[in-house]
This record gives sequence, C-alpha cells and structure tokens, in this order.
Amino acid sequence: MSYESDFLQSLRRLATDPAARGLTDDAAVLGLGERSLVLTKDLLVEGVHYLPGDPPADVAWKLLAVNLSDLAAKGARPCGVLLGYSLGEEAWDRAFVEGLGGALQAFGVALLGGDTVKAPPGAPRTFSLTAIGEATGAVPSRGGAGAGEQLWVSGTIGDAGAGLRSLRGGIDAAQSLIERYRNPRPRLGAGEALAPLVTAMMDVSDGLLIDAARMAEASGVAVRIDLGDVPLSGAFLEALGSGRDARLFASTAGDDYELLFAAPAEAGAEILRLSERLGLPLSRIGGFAAGAGLRLTDGGDEVSMPERLGWEHG
Repeated sequence: MSYESDFLQSLRRLATDPAARGLTDDAAVLGLGERSLVLTKDLLVEGVHYLPGDPPADVAWKLLAVNLSDLAAKGARPCGVLLGYSLGEEAWDRAFVEGLGGALQAFGVALLGGDTVKAPPGAPRTFSLTAIGEATGAVPSRGGAGAGEQLWVSGTIGDAGAGLRSLRGGIDAAQSLIERYRNPRPRLGAGEALAPLVTAMMDVSDGLLIDAARMAEASGVAVRIDLGDVPLSGAFLEALGSGRDARLFASTAGDDYELLFAAPAEAGAEILRLSERLGLPLSRIGGFAAGAGLRLTDGGDEVSMPERLGWEHG
C-alpha cells in the first residue's frame, strides 16, 4: 500500500457522513430531496500536475477542467466553484486570472468565492478548486460495477501523456497532444447523458489501468482490459505507434480526463447510439468478472502487468 493510500485510509475513519461515500469516490454527494449536490476538490501543484513553464492561462484552464471532470463522472451539471490561490509574481497571477475568466466563460461556470494566501519565496505554486454541481436521479459511484458487465471509456487515451513527453523533450508530437495535456476537456454532456445507463463511472486522471483497478476494487469484482481495444488518436499513433509498448504507455500515463464506466451488455446499443449523437467515441475495452484484481490481454494474448499502473502520490 502506498503512503497516499494509507493516509486516505486514516481519513476514512473520520468521513462517516453518507455524503462522503466513504472517501472511495471522486466526489461527495449530498441528497436534497429530488436532486443532489455534488462536491469535489482537486489541487494543482507546480512540478507535479503541471510544468513550471506552462502558461498561467493554461494552468487556470486545467485547474477548472479537472474539477469539472469529476462532476462529469457523476452526471452533474456545474453550479459554481471556490478558488484557493497562492499569490506569487504579479504578472503571472494576472495572466492566471485572465485565463480563469476565459475558462469560466467557456464552461458557463460561476466563481463564487474562495481564499488567497501569500506563498513563501521559491515555494511551488499550489492551487485548489472546489466545484459544486447539481444532479437529478441516481448519481453513479465508482463502486457499482457487477460481474458480467462491460467496461467502456470515452474519447481517446494517452494523448496528454504523449503531449507531456513531448514538452519534456522525449518525442516530437503534434500540438494537439500538447493541448490535450494543458487544456483537457471535461466530458460534462456525455457524463449527464450516460448517468442513467451506467452502473459505475469515474474519470481517468491517474491512468486507465490504475483507475480501472480502483473501480474494480471499489465494486468488489475483477476487471479485464484488452489493450487492443484501447482507443488511440491519429496524432498519438503518428507520434508513438500502435505497438504494445505504446498502448501500455497510453494506458498508464494519466491526465486523460475521459470517462470510464461500467454498463450491462444490454445497454451497449444505447451507448453506441449516444456516441453517435454526441460525436464522441465511446469504446468497449473490457469487462468485469467475479474475483479481484486487474487482468490485461492484447487480442488473444495474456499481457504481463507493467511495473507501474499509473500515477500515485508516494
């Protein structure tokens, strides 16, 4: 068990309100009669979640987008956000505010308040955002997948990881991949449309493999992923190819902010119709079975588990 997992386990003893969902989900869900408030908080830390040279407007966009992605995974519509901000260089801070304004306008989200603090000189910039959403009907959790159900994912996987590798000088990659790293697009419309069809849903933030394993663990089942079915973009294929190593990289890199969801087989046709209506690929990449753990295949071949399934904080 990682230190992060151990620390979260200690917090779970404190999070006894049902709205906290045992701290096993991406958001808290507070029931208010026929609707629910969905609340989530994500942080960005310089050098961990973004590169020191990333433009401040892009950092602002990413801070908002990753929080809205958690709302999307609960089928919630965003109502507003609260900002926690560490003050630094004035010109950088002003550019961040301008970028945040553009992002708020793009997603139609209100800034409701927050707090600021002056960071010590040389400290990494750290920001947090609390996003508040509203949902009607059942709010899917990570933990509802059942044996015999199918595993699906939206969009394409690995683009942001390839963009980050390019920014670090590892490969030559299209600008579109860098944009996927710096400017993720939360699948808000898709999340709201999928919520009535799925049994479990979360976003892919730390890596497809590690997040699928977390869904399976929360659901008390085993999960299988076929690497050959993991959707890759044309830009990714041009930069890294379609071989097994490239697919393993895509599946462990993280920062995708796509929707990962479980659904019964009989919902498959409706999911494909929804994919066509949204103009967004929704791809079946595996399934769930009785048992525990993660299994990888590639076509008919069994694939050894990589040393690293995705991102963990320590």
